[in-house]
Formats: sequence, structure tokens, C-alpha cells
Amino acid sequence: MSNKLILLGIFVISMILMSFNFMKKKKVVFFGDSITQAGVAPGGYIKLVDSLIKQEGQENNYELIGAGIGGDKIYDLYLRVENDVLKHNPDIVIIFVGVNDVWHKTSSGTGTDFNKFGRFYEALVNKLQAAGIKVMVSTPAVIGERTDHSNSQDGDLNFYCNWLRSYTAKNNIPLIDLRAGFIQYNVQNNPQNKESGILTTDRVHLNAKGNLFVAEEMWKAIKAVK
Repeated sequence: MSNKLILLGIFVISMILMSFNFMKKKKVVFFGDSITQAGVAPGGYIKLVDSLIKQEGQENNYELIGAGIGGDKIYDLYLRVENDVLKHNPDIVIIFVGVNDVWHKTSSGTGTDFNKFGRFYEALVNKLQAAGIKVMVSTPAVIGERTDHSNSQDGDLNFYCNWLRSYTAKNNIPLIDLRAGFIQYNVQNNPQNKESGILTTDRVHLNAKGNLFVAEEMWKAIKAVK
């Protein structure tokens, strides 16, 4: 076989491989707790992200996977990351956890101490990044929707969210700040200072408007990834 034919063959194979890579969907895993577990159900935020993707004609570019388990805290995510995330070989992982780490301190007598929360979070991100995955972080949104700072765990939740903001800024990790977004939305849309019913059903879990709000914020962050 002549050198010209060999070079032609290499060129053809290269073009085929390149076209395959261009057609390859970005695999996105949503990694979290019961909010994410419900996100794959009809009307859930992951289903709505998929709808937004289709509306923009991007359905051939993304594959969405929900990896949420009710009650999970940051250390639960760390312990199941191999089986529930890494096995999918994702391109992007959105970590959406933290509400149970705070909420369960009073509701269940468990939760996660602040210093342990940060250590497990960093370890989880490091493990994902070591696998070549683009990591994005979402702040937990609310434990109560009152706008006058009277939700009983506002202080603790803000403390954990401030750590996430600082950590992501320091490490150049994209942040989806749902905490800030939910507060702003409630200030504008909760004049009666209700504890729930604006973006949540029960102070924590999302109603229809909450699912759409989260979906829009998630999709905005996903499509910004180059």
C-alpha cells in the first residue's frame, strides 16, 4: 500500500472519529437529595430542564441523569459517588445538597457539623475533578420561605451557603446560588410572609413554580459550560 493511501486512510478515520466526538452528547448528572430524587418525576426540575433543552433544539447535545436519594447529606453523596455518578462517565456534575445537613439537626437530631460539611464537600469535588468532570455547585435553597429572617434555621443555612460561595469563588467552580435566588423571589412574591407555598410545598420541597425556577437556573448554568 502506498504512503498516499495510508495517509488517506488515516485522514478518513480521523474525520469519522471527529464527527463522532461532535455528535457525542454531554452527560449531566444531578447529584443530590430528595429534591433531586423528585426532579426526575413528571413536573420535576430535571424533567423541566429536559423540556427547556428541547425548546432550544439542543436535545442531541445533552443527556440528563438524576442521582438523588431522599434524606441524603453531603457525606452520603461522598459514599455513593462511585456507584451513582462515576459509573456514568459524566461530563458535568451538579451537586445540589445541604438542606438536610442543616434541617435534620432539628427535625431528626442528626445533620452535619459545619467543619465536617466542608471537608466532605471538598473531598467529593476533588474526586469528581480527578475523573476529569466539570463540577458545578448549587446552594441549598430554603428551610422556610418567610422573608423577615424568622425561619428558625435561616442563620445556620446562611452560614453553610456562605461557605459554599467562598469555596467555589476561591476554586473557580461555577455556583448556582439558589439560596440567593429563592430569597429574592420571595421578597418580590411573598407579601404575606408565608412559611411555604411560594416556591415550596412544605418549606423545603419544590412546588411547580419552584421546580421551574430551579430548572431555569440549572439550564442557564449548564449551557454556559464550554
